[in-house]
Amino acid sequence: MDPVRAAFSAECGQLTVILAGLVDADLDRPTDCPPWTVRELVAHVRTGVGRLTDMLAAPAPPRAEVDAAGYFGRAKFTPPVDADRIAAGRRDASRVDRAALATEWDRAWRATDAAVAATPPDRVVRTRHGDAMSLTEFLRTRVVEVGVHGLDLAAALDRRPWLTPPAAEVIADLLTGGRPTPAELRWDRLTLIRKTTGRAALTAPERAAIDAAGFRWLAFGR
Repeated sequence: MDPVRAAFSAECGQLTVILAGLVDADLDRPTDCPPWTVRELVAHVRTGVGRLTDMLAAPAPPRAEVDAAGYFGRAKFTPPVDADRIAAGRRDASRVDRAALATEWDRAWRATDAAVAATPPDRVVRTRHGDAMSLTEFLRTRVVEVGVHGLDLAAALDRRPWLTPPAAEVIADLLTGGRPTPAELRWDRLTLIRKTTGRAALTAPERAAIDAAGFRWLAFGR
């Protein structure tokens, strides 16, 4: 199996396990992606994962124009786009109750995985933002969304991060552009991901080391 698809499957499957064990009080907890609750953040991630099936059903653009790193540009996080994203998460959350949450999530990601498995990886898709991307590159963004928002969910639920090794590898490779992490930082992949997506504070020396290494700063919502 392609490593990006394997990472997607591993991370989504792990989230299914987590969601199956939640209770109503868990879903009402606030997250570090305000104003979303756990329930609303899960709905946002589920919608983002499920969107790919419709993208594959639409006509393919003639060529890819954006890679996964380019997808995470600041234009995705302007106030109007953020407002639409927040409203959609709340709206989608109202449609599924707790008892069906894990089932609906599992159904959504497995449908996407099946669609991906039946499609050549170089197939070009168009995102809701208008980006023309290869299927593999867009799937890479879904690994990031599920993995990084999984860190947000773990924090909200007071649990240890459950980020899977395959997803951590895909996300870290995107964040570093394939470059090695500066040895003086002594970061594991989880720390790298938390630091470079704003989930943990960077010290001035850490930021200087990353800048010197030539990492490409990507835009991520909280």
